[in-house]
Amino acid sequence: MERLRRLRAEASAGGGPERVEKQHAAGKMTARERVDALVDPGSFLELDPFVLHQETNFGMGGRRVYGDGVVTGLATVAGRPVALFSQDFTVFGGSLGEMFAAKVTKVMDHAMKNGMPVIGLNDSGGARIQEGVKSLGGYAEIFFRNVMASGVVPQLSVVLGPCAGGAVYSPAITDFVVMVKDTSHMFITGPDVIKTVTHEEVSFEQLGGALTHAQKSGVAHFAADSEDGAMETVRRLLSFLPQNNREAPARVRGDDPPDRREAALNTIVPESPNKPYDIVEVVRHVVDGGDFLEVHELFARNIVVGFARLDGYSVGVVGNQPRVLAGTLDIDASVKAARFVRFCDAFNIPLVTFVDVPGFLPGTDQEYGGIIAEGAKLLYAYSEATVPKLTVITRKAYGGAYDVMCSKHIRADLNLAWPTAEIAVMGPEGAVNIIFRREIEQAGDGAAERRRLVEEYVERFANPYIAAERGFIDDVIEPEETRPRLARALALLEGKLEARPERKHGNIPL
Repeated sequence: MERLRRLRAEASAGGGPERVEKQHAAGKMTARERVDALVDPGSFLELDPFVLHQETNFGMGGRRVYGDGVVTGLATVAGRPVALFSQDFTVFGGSLGEMFAAKVTKVMDHAMKNGMPVIGLNDSGGARIQEGVKSLGGYAEIFFRNVMASGVVPQLSVVLGPCAGGAVYSPAITDFVVMVKDTSHMFITGPDVIKTVTHEEVSFEQLGGALTHAQKSGVAHFAADSEDGAMETVRRLLSFLPQNNREAPARVRGDDPPDRREAALNTIVPESPNKPYDIVEVVRHVVDGGDFLEVHELFARNIVVGFARLDGYSVGVVGNQPRVLAGTLDIDASVKAARFVRFCDAFNIPLVTFVDVPGFLPGTDQEYGGIIAEGAKLLYAYSEATVPKLTVITRKAYGGAYDVMCSKHIRADLNLAWPTAEIAVMGPEGAVNIIFRREIEQAGDGAAERRRLVEEYVERFANPYIAAERGFIDDVIEPEETRPRLARALALLEGKLEARPERKHGNIPL
């Protein structure tokens, strides 16, 4: 018994008091403190605390530390089982070796067998050089399990320190990445290597900090202000998700009546078709209690995605944002929304789409960057999705972007439009300039003739009633009716089943 107590104390000590103190001085928790901050008190069932790395005489100084640089186990978060690992930077810099990887893959296997989310708390210097190819093999075993678990159980990565080189590919495959401002960094090659190879000088923060990946690369879905904030983000995110792909998310009924009418929506769209408004405000007026967890908030801000509840049902929300680039779809927005749609479909989360899109963003940068293939990803994702799909057109729905944004033609279940909706091949001004260019040039007062033709075009084409006549819009509603209509439809579509052709998998334009 005494030996067990002594060994357990050693296993819990990490890299020792001096290294723990350095970890705290850097503003970071230890691996075990992070686990305690995330999971329900007393729920953590640790696995493999006595694992040791294989002996080597190369550069290790004969040191062998119980746990081998990672804390692994099972626990509950808000009463729900999860599998998790927490990398320990105080032990060999959190570097990954053969036994470290074996511990991680064991909890990932538990997650798959038992249908529970897997959470990785990352703080590592990368592959353990002293173990050579065994380290690389360990990473590959983890990557393979990330791929096998994709779409089967939710995978969440929290980056709380360095995550460099090959180590970054595991978080990149997972569903959501949470980073912490100023203390977490992700990059393939560090600033020193970049300076040597390309002569560029860049700081760790500029190269791979939380805001860099949240705003520019889109690698990070959330940028938290602190480690406690990151853990709170994970807990909140999990509350919207099911345990696995065989379940639906838990329905959480609140005190917001599903038939609540929101009069503020009647005036939220400006009279001028070119004046912006905030689609997030629309979403908050519609969903339960105004509670909306925005995902990728700082990236591709011309489209909004996130989680909310509608009559207690968890839903994924997608909406064009007129405040940024007029809500146009570009490369980043298309990829951001497509990935989110595919996640929701994989985990049985219904989709609610708010449409105000004047088209795809024009320009050589977009064309050369592959907007044709990138924009097709969103079209593919919506078409592929079999969860209940509800669409509300608030204002503009022009051109191919109308089709892409979960139109009836790609099998949305319910398509509603507000009276302010404009559904057409293009905007009235552009259409009139193309169709009636000669008539305008020959008119005595070209400006007056253009205005007359624009008004006629709007009356004949740019309104929701033409589409409603053909059944492309299921109903035109007053904006204040949006929440009751969506809530009722969601309840009625709960048992939706939709067949797809038998195949190994499709070939999305990656």
